[in-house]
Amino acid sequence: MENKCNKKIRVLVVDDSAFMRKVISDILDSDSSIELVGTAKSGIDALEKVRKLKPDVVTLDIKMPGMNGLECLEELNKLGNIPVVMLSSITQDAAEATIQALEKGAIDFITKPSNIFDINSKEKKQEIIEKVKIASKSVPYLKINTRVKNKEPLYKESTTLNNIVLIGTSTGGPKALQEVIPAIPEDVNAAFLVVQHMPPGFTKSLAERLDGMSKVRVKEAENDELIKTGYVYIAPGDYHMLAERDEKSKLKIKLTKDPRVGSHRPSVDVLLESVSNTGFENVVAVIMTGMGGDGSEGIKKLKKNKNVSVIAQDEKTCVVFGMPKAAIQTGVVDIVTPLSEISNEIMKIVGVQKNGHESISGNFYR
Repeated sequence: MENKCNKKIRVLVVDDSAFMRKVISDILDSDSSIELVGTAKSGIDALEKVRKLKPDVVTLDIKMPGMNGLECLEELNKLGNIPVVMLSSITQDAAEATIQALEKGAIDFITKPSNIFDINSKEKKQEIIEKVKIASKSVPYLKINTRVKNKEPLYKESTTLNNIVLIGTSTGGPKALQEVIPAIPEDVNAAFLVVQHMPPGFTKSLAERLDGMSKVRVKEAENDELIKTGYVYIAPGDYHMLAERDEKSKLKIKLTKDPRVGSHRPSVDVLLESVSNTGFENVVAVIMTGMGGDGSEGIKKLKKNKNVSVIAQDEKTCVVFGMPKAAIQTGVVDIVTPLSEISNEIMKIVGVQKNGHESISGNFYR
């Protein structure tokens, strides 16, 4: 839903708290490019006002009495491709619901601070305004065909590590990852390390959600654990995830609280550069939907190794084309492809295990 330069972004604010409706409304009103067209105090009220006011973006509280945010989102999807930004508290239940909301088509989410009065902080105001603007330019909702994994694990883990796939993404990433990771076969001959820009408390829910629909094992990364073939490791929110060699020269994960890089922790660049520093040769780097340019420096450093392939998601299927665009502009991207083809492109390179150890296809085995 593109907005013309001279057209204000029309926003409807939905929250059962009168205080939150007032605060969010005032924040949005402070930006000259945004027009607050109304507020709603419930899911039912929101649906009525969306039909009447036809907003460009809806901000939607996830926990409301009666029709909750998830139920309202499902009904909003029936009315058309209306970009929705969820508001969520930092609790385990809310995190799980937020991941489901992103799966069902929400563009992004904003966490409510534990001290609700901190929502008026400069950083939070900027985040709210920025995410509403991003949502207004989002691509139409793409339905993800989720699958439930069998009760018995299908994945084949191996301590022999022949390939590493590094994935970096931000806005639109949770939904995009649900199209890539579940399409990876259980006998893939690679380990996956994923950086998704997300606050603490949400990455674990994302990993659990992906694990439940994937043939490979998906988990939130832990400090000092060995990197195994057949696993997907999600960087925890507010931690940089790095790869490093242990005393036996095997690759392991290192989590740090080092300073943010480009306002990000975790950072895609930090992950990619750490893998480059290990000297590990067979690497696939994938840059997917997201705002900004995180990952573009890292791929340049990785590309100095001849056995590295770089994939970027194409503009048409990105919620925000910032990160892939910045990657493509470096001149080191090998493949630009739609979201639906990313898993296929990865598999063409890394292949599958044979007897749990070797690849029977793939281009980069030596």
